[in-house]
Formats: sequence, C-alpha cells, structure tokens
Amino acid sequence: MTAWAQELGFSQIGVAGVDLTSAEPGLLQWLANGFHGDMAYMATHGLRRARPAELVPGTVSVITARMDYLPEHTPDGWQAVEFERLTRPDEAIVSVYARGRDYHKVLRSRLQKLAERIAQEIGPFGHRVFTDSAPVLEAELAARSGQGWRGKHTLVLNREAGSMFFLGEIYLDVALPPSKPVTEHCGTCSACLTVCPTQAIIAPHRLDARRCISYLTIEHAGPIPVELRPLIGNRIYGCDDCQLVCPWNKFAQRSALPDFDERAGLTGQQLVTLFNWSEAEFLHHTEGSPIRRIGHERWLRNVAVGMGNALRLQRGGTALRAGSDEAIKQSLRPRLDHPSALVREHVRWALMEASDEFETVLVRTREQPAQADARDALLP
Repeated sequence: MTAWAQELGFSQIGVAGVDLTSAEPGLLQWLANGFHGDMAYMATHGLRRARPAELVPGTVSVITARMDYLPEHTPDGWQAVEFERLTRPDEAIVSVYARGRDYHKVLRSRLQKLAERIAQEIGPFGHRVFTDSAPVLEAELAARSGQGWRGKHTLVLNREAGSMFFLGEIYLDVALPPSKPVTEHCGTCSACLTVCPTQAIIAPHRLDARRCISYLTIEHAGPIPVELRPLIGNRIYGCDDCQLVCPWNKFAQRSALPDFDERAGLTGQQLVTLFNWSEAEFLHHTEGSPIRRIGHERWLRNVAVGMGNALRLQRGGTALRAGSDEAIKQSLRPRLDHPSALVREHVRWALMEASDEFETVLVRTREQPAQADARDALLP
C-alpha cells in the first residue's frame, strides 16, 4: 500500500483506529471556550469529529496520508525569504500552501485512486475520503497513525518533513493493524508561541482561532477586529509564521507535483495590483485555487487591511516604494462607495491609517450614512 501511495504523490501513509475518546475532553473544552470563533460547523458536529464510526457508519479503520506541498523549486533558506516579505509592507503575502492548485481537489482525487487500488487487491469495501472537508480530527488521526506528533502550534510535525504538508484520510470498513505513533520532539522550544503576530497560540497545544490570522483572513466572514488589524501586516491570505520559525521545517520536503507550483501573480505582487482586481478578474486569477472560496468581498477586505498597515508604517517612517503610498490611497478611494458595507469599513479604516489625526478612529459597519460621509470628507 505504501508503494501505491507514493506513486500517487503521497509522502507517507499510516493507519489509525477509531477510538478517539481520549481526545473528546479537549475538543469539548476548546468549543466551550469559543476558540472556534464563528466556525459554527465545528460546534454543530460536536463529538462526531472524534467518533469516526458515527460520522461514517461501519468505519473500523482510518488510513491517513500526508503530502508535501513546498513547490519543487523552493530555494534553500526559503524561511528567510518568506520572512523578508514582511519587510516590504506594500507587497502582499499569500500563505505558501495557497499559491498553487486547491489542495482539496488534489488530495481528494488521489485518495480516491488509492482506495480504488486497494479495492482491486482486496475486493470492494465501504469507504469515504476526506481532506479538510468534513468534521474529522485530522491532526489527531495523523499523530495516532505515526505521521508525526502534535507541535505546540497544534500542527503535525514530522522529523523528516517538518509541517509543510497536507493531510487526508480514508475512512473504511476494513480492520487494518494501526501504525505505531511517534514520540514528541519539540522539547523546550517555544518559538512558535513567541513569533505568532497575534498571540493566537495562548499556550502549548492551545490555539484561539479567533486571534489566528489564517482564521481571520480565510474563515472569518465579518469585520476583522480593529485591534488585530495592525498585527496582520501585509498577510492577505493565511499566515505561515509559526511554521517558518519552527526548526523542524529545515527538513521540509519539496513536492514533485506541479499542482503546488506557485501561480504567476500571487507571489511578490503589490497590494495595489490585487486590490484593483474586479470580481471577474479575481475569479479568473483564482480559478482552481483555494483562495477563490473566500470570495471577492473578503479578498478586498483583507487587501484593504494590508494597505492600511502599509500606510501607517509609511507614516511612521518605514520606506515604501517611490509613490507607493499615493498609489495605495488612489486605489482605496474609489472603493469608499463599494456596495459592501464590509469593504467600505475596511477601506475607510485603511485611509484613516494614513492620517495622524485619526489614527485611533474606529469605523464600524453599522455607521449611519451621515457619519460615514462626514468621515469620508476628512480622509487623506
């Protein structure tokens, strides 16, 4: 089975049992604390996430798989390259995993092919494939099946591959011997907790998603909390900081699959360029990309936050490209009349960040039109 999986591009497979009762208290406490934010589906499914046989009746084993996703031509020292992007405030940063093809499609189709190959060998069997697409405790299953251990940032870490990989599962009604788990190797390191821009990792192995930049820019549908906007910097889709700083990611593996190669226009692109995309252009450039699912409205919200942060930093003395600050303002102003209140709020906030006088003004989506017009008249 390992050989078949490798032929399909998987880096490793394992097998886990379906008794996850020891994980239930932690899941319930996480939900009770509200750390899932407005990802209501997590609370709706509740303990089904920890009970594979309830999610898919008849399940007695779970095949887990991981797939490395660093683009094939990623240079040595890539972590430093990625951190350096943060020093160019007018440049947009998209999380590494999202620069290529939508991983949901890649993994799902290949997991299905693996299941079909197994069926050719043992005969038809009941199964269902998942990849970040259902109430599945992916990291827990991966850790139990020997894919790695849960790092302090809650992601799975592997001694030979770091954490730069996707996870997928096959729930099946065939009893298979479980793989042996591996031991933890984080030791006293707490780099991921320290580097998190919003301090979303509130303690080792405890993540408050409501503060996580990946959650805020991808899963969260409403206004980004004002106090967190400056901490987002120029990250417009996801955040890799806790992985970039992790010592184990010096062993991160490149993928041979072209699916995860970087798409032109999403890496090293200027915020202004991305903000100027019409909805049609957004849909065109993100076709087959995981980014498309947030929609044009949230895309504009995210980029506007990055633009506001660039303007604030420029006002504070950080050098932008020549004329970049004026280009940002000129790009933002036409969106003051955008049909979406969500977009208008973040555009106004971004323009306020260019003004000393209104640095602390908080603009809300429920603002009365007269109030908004008065503010607009004072924008730089």
